[in-house]
Order: sequence, then structure tokens, then C-alpha cells
Amino acid sequence: MGLNDNTIHWDRVRQGVERAEGRLIWRPYGFPEIIDPSHSYFHEGEIQPKWDVPDKIVVQTAITGAFYTRTANPHQPITVDEILQDAQQCARAGASAIHLHMRGDNGYNVLDRERFTAVVNPLREEFPGISVDGCYVTALKGEWDEMKLAIDEKILDGVPVNTAVLYNGDALFAKPAPLMIEKTRLILEAGVAPIVAVYTDADVNNADRFLFRSGLLGPGQVWCVLPSIPGASPMENPHQMFTGLLRMVELVRDVDPEAKILVCAAGRASVFLATAAALLGLHIRVGMEDTVWKYPHKDQKITSNLEAFLQVKQIVEALGREVATPTEYREIMGVKALV
Repeated sequence: MGLNDNTIHWDRVRQGVERAEGRLIWRPYGFPEIIDPSHSYFHEGEIQPKWDVPDKIVVQTAITGAFYTRTANPHQPITVDEILQDAQQCARAGASAIHLHMRGDNGYNVLDRERFTAVVNPLREEFPGISVDGCYVTALKGEWDEMKLAIDEKILDGVPVNTAVLYNGDALFAKPAPLMIEKTRLILEAGVAPIVAVYTDADVNNADRFLFRSGLLGPGQVWCVLPSIPGASPMENPHQMFTGLLRMVELVRDVDPEAKILVCAAGRASVFLATAAALLGLHIRVGMEDTVWKYPHKDQKITSNLEAFLQVKQIVEALGREVATPTEYREIMGVKALV
């Protein structure tokens, strides 16, 4: 390899240079333009139309979730007051919507109507019209009945239906099909917005088989795509992230061509995944529910939900898109106001 070890016929190269007289072939048929970025000299059609990417993008903040303890992230909001404060800060900064879980006195997820209303009511009072959704996880005895009361009382505008069967880290997380179907029925009967939550490709198929092919759900649903956490569709590097996200989105759209897709800035992929979603014209969920990391390639932890929201807001604006207002969120996602 190199100048002294190659197979080039240099005499033939010299002959070619002489024949070309050192000049490249240049025929500017569209002169005086060299490259017209929008039109051709030979026709009136537009050759590079603008992309079909919406100006408005939903950026929802998911405050705490059920997964991460303060061992994973010392900044994790746990108490009702901490969850409310983080939600208020994000709403004041322009978040499109808020997503909630509640934690009990032991720091773990709990389905407690009083705790939900202690956060939701002040939010709605300060931010009339803001959409607040959240997870009613029925893992403990009595929580299924508590969920039915919460849905009936319309505490939240939207409630996810997880169609998942997977190991979240070292914990087995499985939604039995009868519970999945019955929960969807209860949500629909109450007039609350169902949110189809999927962690893996198989979850999309579960949603299709049990909820869509049954006719219980029709097209145009809100889908929450949550890969990258341990046990979900893996995104261990940038290539996996892009191919994995594209595959999940294609699978969702095969099931629901009118789907409104919200991609979570989850796991190690974190803000890179949010950026990929924005590039693809999708919507985003950020916050301390879905990841502890600020970046995929560093161990720096998120210090607050506000920090996570502002980070993505800046990226979105740099891409020429605008964070949707709470009113625009309802229009885009089709979520009706309950109160």
C-alpha cells in the first residue's frame, strides 16, 4: 500500500491527464445557476420540497415512575410534595403535558387516589386545561378495586394500558390478557383516554391481538413507546437505537396507521433517543420515570425533571420545531378535557 507499493498504471494516468488537458467535464446547462436548490432549468416542478415534519411536537414530562429508587438516582422525586413541585416546574417551563406515578411512604409505587389528587388538583388549578395522565399499576392486593374507583372518578385525563410481558431489570412484569382487556373497557366507559404502552416488539403484537383485532380499540390511539430500559427492546449503541426505533414505529403503524406515537427518552439511550424521535417527526416523553442518565455516553445523572425538559426543549427548538402547548397537546393527541 502507498506510493511505492500499488498497482496503478502511472503511464496510463499521465496519458489520461494529457487527453483531458487537466479539465473536468463541465456543462452548466442551467446557467447562470449552478445548482438551483428548488427548481430545474427544464421544468416548473419543485425538486426539493420541504419535509412533512410537523412544526409542533409534544414534549411530555414523566415525573417519577415506578422503577428507580434513590439508590439509582439520589435526585429521584418520591414524596407527594416533590412530585408536585417537579410537575409544576415543568408545566411553568412549557411542558405539553404531565405523566404521573405515586410513591408510598416506603418509596415504592402505590395506587393511592388521595396522593394522585394531591398532585393533580393543584396542577389543574394553576394550569387550567393541562392534560395529566398517569399509571394505575395494580400490583398489590386491593389496588385493582382502587384503580376502578380512580378511573370512575376521572382523576386523570389518560391512563396507559401496558400490553407487556417482560423482565424489567430483575423483576418479572406481565399484564394478563383478561386484566389488559378489562382495564381498557373501564377506561373507555369512563371517557378517559387510553394510552397503549409498549416496551418491546412483542408488546405491539399483544396490543394488536387483544385490543385492536377484537375491535375494542380503533385507529388513532395514543401509543407510548418505551424501549431501552433493561428488559425492553435493546438499544445498546446508536445503530441499535435507530434500527430498533424505526422497527417499533413501523410495527405500531402496521397495527394503527393513524397512531399518535410518544417516544420515551428511556434507559441509556436517553436524550439521544428523544433527539431521534424529534428527527422522525414523532413526539417525546422525557423525565425521571424513564431514565437516570443525562447522556448515553456518560454516567452523569439527571438532577431534576426540569433539567430534562429544558434539555430536550432546546434540542427541539434547534431542529426548528416548537413544543406544543397544553391546548395543542389535546388537539394533536385527541385527548378530551374531563374537568
